[in-house]
Amino acid sequence: MQDTILNVYKVLGLGGFAFFLGVALTPILTHYLYKYKLWRKDARTTAPDGSSTPIFNQLHKERETKAPRMGGILIWATTIILALIFWVIPRIFPEELFLKLNFLSREQTWVPLGILFAGAMVGLLDDFMLVFQKGTYRGGGLTFTRRIVLVTLIAALGAYWFYFKLGKDFIFIPGLGDFHLGIYFIPFFILVMWAVFSGGVIDGLDGLSGGVFASIFSAYASIAFFQNQINLATLASVIVGSILAFLWFNIPPARFYMSETGIMALTTTLTAVAFLTNAVFVLPIIALPLVLESLSVIIQLGSKRFFGRKIFLVAPIHHHFEALGWPAEKVTMRFWILSAVAAVLGMILHLMGQT
Repeated sequence: MQDTILNVYKVLGLGGFAFFLGVALTPILTHYLYKYKLWRKDARTTAPDGSSTPIFNQLHKERETKAPRMGGILIWATTIILALIFWVIPRIFPEELFLKLNFLSREQTWVPLGILFAGAMVGLLDDFMLVFQKGTYRGGGLTFTRRIVLVTLIAALGAYWFYFKLGKDFIFIPGLGDFHLGIYFIPFFILVMWAVFSGGVIDGLDGLSGGVFASIFSAYASIAFFQNQINLATLASVIVGSILAFLWFNIPPARFYMSETGIMALTTTLTAVAFLTNAVFVLPIIALPLVLESLSVIIQLGSKRFFGRKIFLVAPIHHHFEALGWPAEKVTMRFWILSAVAAVLGMILHLMGQT
């Protein structure tokens, strides 16, 4: 019982610590984001398929060129700094409490933290290119192909570690048990990371992505806790705390945007956390808003290509609702509600399937 209480303090306490640390770091980050004017110099006018986006441009041309990108730095930097703090402290003060608070471990947190940093660096490169290259969406930043190649490389390295270092080659299906994939675990891991990465298009309205990802990682923190993966649960909780610190300054009017450095860090890390908790099967439920966002883009591009017409006024779908006349705040808060409900349902389904 005593261990359980200490574990609760560790998971929730460090998550709260991450929030306050993130809030404290924000003035430093925003100082440099505004000092060096790290925002787009012109609003997007074309979609990824090359077609014009007049509705999107009308809705967002002012916002895109006034608020800086790279706010996602706050999320991954806070997480990594906190991990390092509680790794160093026990080496200076080897007290039992400090040893307990360290959440770095080979089996549970090395992989997601490494992936978090790798995804963040790829996104940061993309953000810098977008900021300092004038032009449209297709003319600035990393091309879609290059981003996919880099995400594939991150996924391949993660899959290698899971398969060869951790000996994992299976996924858990609620009610049926473990399903072994053998060597096919590696391409499956890559496919899942591609799918989660595609959901990154949700970063389009003030507060939207932050609220959604906070719900998703909260669900996985709970799953990890019930599996007694306390270090992993703590990492997920720290990420939630860092996201909430970001969200504090990202709600309308946003002081900064998460942009690619935050989105790529979170989507790639989410993949690793889902596999570590063996809760990949329920990932589409827990991360339902990401699925809807990704599908709306796929449907829109497919319809335009094969039928010559659009299904949505604008894709991804949150912009469609915005174009219908919904206030951005209404879209955001309804997505928050949907995300919270889906996360709880997915978590319950997974935990029930394990009993």
